[in-house]
Amino acid sequence: MCGIVGLFLKDKSLEPELGAMLSSMLVTMTDRGPDSAGIAIYGASSGNSAKITVQSARPKKDFSGLEAELMKELGTEVSIDIKSTHAVVTLPKNMLEEGRAAIAELRPDIRIMSSGDAIEIYKETGLPKDVVSRFAVNSMAGTHGIGHTRMATESAVTTLGAHPFSTGSDQCLVHNGSLSNHNNLRRELKREGMSFETENDTEVAAAYLTAEMAKGKNLGEALEGAVDDLDGFFTFVVGTKSGFGVVRDAIACKPAVMAETDRYVAFGSEYRALVNLPGIEAARVWEPEPATVYFWER
Repeated sequence: MCGIVGLFLKDKSLEPELGAMLSSMLVTMTDRGPDSAGIAIYGASSGNSAKITVQSARPKKDFSGLEAELMKELGTEVSIDIKSTHAVVTLPKNMLEEGRAAIAELRPDIRIMSSGDAIEIYKETGLPKDVVSRFAVNSMAGTHGIGHTRMATESAVTTLGAHPFSTGSDQCLVHNGSLSNHNNLRRELKREGMSFETENDTEVAAAYLTAEMAKGKNLGEALEGAVDDLDGFFTFVVGTKSGFGVVRDAIACKPAVMAETDRYVAFGSEYRALVNLPGIEAARVWEPEPATVYFWER
């Protein structure tokens, strides 16, 4: 079943409240998917720095000494902010790929959740209220973000199976629905050089968008292609460093509602996820049309 929420802020004064607002929206959707939950937060870009968010099943062992080992391996300053089972590694922007490779070599059991200038992804098994509390999402600031609470239907209940999925720098995707052609598409994307960590069809959708944007498309154009190339029932909410997009398949059987004011754009699988947003009573509220891309970019 799954529940999705998304929030794209237009008003900078709301940015310190992004994590709290998004968390409240996600917790409201708990009964749509109690198995696992995740959230992606886009913070302000930090100049010449980039971030890699990682996850470990054994954080005490895997994160111990990692900062010093990375600095020695990369020959540059690195900092690590540990948050429960996740950690955010900050390093020079021009060493992002070297950093990913070094983490994989030094700690092969660590999983990379996301990387880029602005994105941080946190996800785990459990109820949304427990997941957002574990990572102190309420205190996080940012420009936009998306969240997902999952009811597993096509794969096991695991951290890696939770959403969001990130397959490109500062890109992520959450999904409500099921794709029917994901195995064929996975094989095609592997031939193009994409790699996968799970059997989840949502990771295939994320990789498809990454591959399309690598060809020069923006997020809106890539989502338009998804309507033709992806078969099945789906509602996608997608984030990039500067953009926020929504698209549903041509039948649009999965529930979705959007709201827009001069301060924000919001998405929820149900309207009740939006009712506590400031000024919602004056918002333009609508159900996104089938096979129609909605896209905002700053």
